[in-house]
Amino acid sequence: MPFSIWERKLMEKYLRVGVISSTHGVRGEAKIYPTTDDVARFKKLKTCILDTGKEYKELHIESVKFFKQMVILKFREFGSIDDLMPYKGRDLLVTRDQAVELEEDEYFICDLIGLHVVTDEGEDFGELTEVLQTGANDVYVVKRPDGKEVLLPVIRDCILDVDLEKQQVTAHIMPGLLD
Repeated sequence: MPFSIWERKLMEKYLRVGVISSTHGVRGEAKIYPTTDDVARFKKLKTCILDTGKEYKELHIESVKFFKQMVILKFREFGSIDDLMPYKGRDLLVTRDQAVELEEDEYFICDLIGLHVVTDEGEDFGELTEVLQTGANDVYVVKRPDGKEVLLPVIRDCILDVDLEKQQVTAHIMPGLLD
């Protein structure tokens, strides 16, 4: 399903860095499931934005700890477990100016979703709807005009160009990908 103009504008402004998965202790600390490739970025963050579902609330980070695959954050705004409970499952966002620097040929997933995919022969191939992160390489999920989904590996032989200005991905459809 394509993103609405409102959702697109929101994605242009904010990036999700984590989700509040549960509380930690009784003093209002939150266990965060990180949705960023660079979990160390939390050490540098002073503030983030909580998407409450109704509004955006700025939160001030007082401390950061790491536990297994999770990040434990203490926010100034939450003094107890009860203060934090209503926000379980809610997204933590940062503004674009707080984003980590990307390397050449790296993109934020939210910038890729909705891009038009064309073949290297100029044919309309579909819309990029999802990015799967596997161990070896990412995989673009493309919804074809006929509704079928095709998985394109993000490797040089297949993904030839990503042009965010044109909102387009150019792909070489390798033998066997459509079988």
